[in-house]
Amino acid sequence: MLLDVPLQAKVFNDEPFGAVAAIRSFDELEDAISEADRLSFGLAGYAFTKSLKNADLLTRRVEVGMLWVNMPAMPSAELPFGGVKDSGYGSEGGPEAPDAYLNTRAVAVMNV
Repeated sequence: MLLDVPLQAKVFNDEPFGAVAAIRSFDELEDAISEADRLSFGLAGYAFTKSLKNADLLTRRVEVGMLWVNMPAMPSAELPFGGVKDSGYGSEGGPEAPDAYLNTRAVAVMNV
């Protein structure tokens, strides 16, 4: 866990992989959402709040493929795993998984 890290640090500007948690607190929810969506990465996010209204807003506005609110990551085979933006395209796992391997087409035929 990293505390009191300046916003200019690599951990807040690159997509980290590994066991690292850079933590920042915010006075305004809009500031937290802006910071969460600031970069072109969006694999996973975590948020902690006592407000169900804020939790709902976070789930709608934070641009990540996976979001956990008030809990640690709980991946499972039944849930999609994947990111958005520069963190990946498509998902693995869950009922959506085969979609990444399909080509959807529209075909229309008129009988003449």
